Amino acid sequence: MPYNGLKQFKDELQEKDDLLVINQFVDPVLEIAELADRFVKSGGKALFFTDTGTPFPLMINMFASDARMTMAAGRDSIEEAGEEIEKIFKKLSLPADGLFDKMRMLPGLLKIASYLPSRIKRRGRCQENIITDPDLSILPALKCWPHDGGRFITLPVVHTRHPETGDVNAGMYRMQIMDKKTTGMHWHRHKTGANHFEAWKKKGEKMPVSVVLGGDPVYTYAATAPMPEGLDEYILAGFLRKKKVKLVKCVTNDLFVPEDADIVIEGYVDPSEDPVLEGPFGDHTGYYSLADWYPAFHITCLTHRQDAIYPATIAGLPPMEDAWMEKATEKLFLAPIKLTLQPEIVDLHMPVEGVAHNLVIVKIRKTYPGQGMKVINSLFGAGQMMFSKFIVVVSGNVDLRDYVAVIRQVIRNTDINNDVLISRGPLDVLDHSSDNFSFGGKMGIDASLKFTEESGLRGNEDFRAETLMSVFKPVRNKIRLRMPSADLPVVFAGISKEDISFNELLELNYNINGLILIAVDSTVDLEDDHILIWQLLSNTDPLRDLNQIGANIIINATSRAHQSDNFSRLWPNIVLSDDETMARVDEIMKMINHGEIIPSPSARLKKMDFGGGAFVNKP
Repeated sequence: MPYNGLKQFKDELQEKDDLLVINQFVDPVLEIAELADRFVKSGGKALFFTDTGTPFPLMINMFASDARMTMAAGRDSIEEAGEEIEKIFKKLSLPADGLFDKMRMLPGLLKIASYLPSRIKRRGRCQENIITDPDLSILPALKCWPHDGGRFITLPVVHTRHPETGDVNAGMYRMQIMDKKTTGMHWHRHKTGANHFEAWKKKGEKMPVSVVLGGDPVYTYAATAPMPEGLDEYILAGFLRKKKVKLVKCVTNDLFVPEDADIVIEGYVDPSEDPVLEGPFGDHTGYYSLADWYPAFHITCLTHRQDAIYPATIAGLPPMEDAWMEKATEKLFLAPIKLTLQPEIVDLHMPVEGVAHNLVIVKIRKTYPGQGMKVINSLFGAGQMMFSKFIVVVSGNVDLRDYVAVIRQVIRNTDINNDVLISRGPLDVLDHSSDNFSFGGKMGIDASLKFTEESGLRGNEDFRAETLMSVFKPVRNKIRLRMPSADLPVVFAGISKEDISFNELLELNYNINGLILIAVDSTVDLEDDHILIWQLLSNTDPLRDLNQIGANIIINATSRAHQSDNFSRLWPNIVLSDDETMARVDEIMKMINHGEIIPSPSARLKKMDFGGGAFVNKP
């Protein structure tokens, strides 16, 4: 169902007993984020803070469950929406040479047209209160983590327009508050907002920008979805909620925003101005994204509805709320990928440990030799898939969400000389592992079932753990070892570079075949599979860090924070709460949670904290 603002969504969550209302003051500086992190990772309720020290209440953790994400999308089932998209795409992709064929396509076209946003001439509910001399301090913007550069608006839907084509975009770009009328505008070089900015810069004019907070929660999801450039995000929002979005003109610029938004911040970016230093920020990668230069956004007006609620989220070590958004995206955008790009794709999954862009697992319906490699090559060049660092292709009867089964198929069906593709290409700008900013190594693994034409030496699982472990006898007193599964030749090694170098591992006598050895820092908990996979995907550049010795692969997934690493870029610190904040939130939890304390996720990872600030000062 469509919601006419966050209050209606909040009321329904409360009716379903899926919202915790907190009436005592909790500080937007560090405390709300720490509390939210505990509820996200423990599968807790959405949180509603009535006392934020500002005129606005705050809601967070709105999307962090399958049920809440489905509600936010305006559907009874995300799968049902995905199936509807597939039916529309199939109908529109049929050939239409004759009049009858074109008429057959008409219902699909009319259905899409019914979701197109419309403009209204009157004031919207988002303009019930108009503040022409705005002060951003009235918003309960969060400082999420100790080394953040300041307070950030974390769920902004940023509206821009291309000056030549007129194409509009609603994207999600964090905004650091610099002063009462200025924020940073953190749009990455690959994003549509940045493309629009460059066009306005070329034209030599100020760029109008309007930022929506709240409204129907489907607006927030649509702003994060991988829509093709030039296609209005509010078409997707209208399709999901089964009701077109009504837009109203802003007060101080000519952009249009949803009339039922909770808060709207209007203003402009001046391309002729020098950029501002924005960050650091505890990001969704689980590491701090470091300070960098971005355009300044100047506020000209702030409007809000009478019952406005300020929406917020936090980024940090996964899983966070964005994990449930990614799950929805998998289900909604599989059909367009299948029907327009890769018809052989059966399923697609982005594990939460890969923070959206580090790992994509794909299952195909394989019918000819080389098809797995064809899919890998195509996906590395497809839209936002171009940021993927690892792509694994499987086929047959395997569940992509059963990671042991996927690894088993990789070992059975992969010849590292023939079925592995190593290349270079664009990376997400938040990737910290590569030697070069936003550019580095990529790896494709074709673990699909092989035809006879695809010759090569495949792996097998006929090995003895004792034989495998004997390889490490010369260095056994310097490292810690763990095999996550007794029947798979995968070994994690915890090493301290004060005691042993990674090169010493490469010099061991690997008198076996099929071993996958992954070295991580000694501070990593080897019993925590989630953290191990996250470290493997976050810290490696496939071109630099994968070493082949015979039929074995030795991977360096350690941090590059040691002087001996000779890493030219700054290595970011892990995102964790500080001891003082954790202690304060323990006391808050006793009061709001009937005496029960949900432990801080940060507490068990303290050994991984490098200390200092947002990046590591090497000795």
